[in-house]
Amino acid sequence: MVSRVGVVSDDFRKQVLGYGLTTAQILYRMPDHPSLLQTYVWQNYDMFPKFPALKDFLAFWQEKLDGPLHSVTVAHSKLIKPAELRAVDGVFRLH
Repeated sequence: MVSRVGVVSDDFRKQVLGYGLTTAQILYRMPDHPSLLQTYVWQNYDMFPKFPALKDFLAFWQEKLDGPLHSVTVAHSKLIKPAELRAVDGVFRLH
C-alpha cells in the first residue's frame, strides 16, 4: 500500500491561494450561419476580479477559433470560505 500523506492536489492548492471556481457561459455565432448562436460552458479555477485564466481562454478563442464571440456571462464562487456560525433559536431533544 502506498502512502499519500503530504500529497495535495493542484486544485486544492489554488483554492488555498485564493482562487475560486469560475464558470463562463459563452455565446458565439456559428461560423457558417452567423444569425445562429451556440453556447459553450467553460469552467476553471480563476482569480476574482481580473480573471486571468478566462481572459487567456477568450484571447485563444478569438485568435484560433472561427466562431465570433457574442457575449460572456461569468459566475464565480470561492470554495474555501470562513466558517459561518449562527445562533440556533431552540432546543431539540432526542430520547
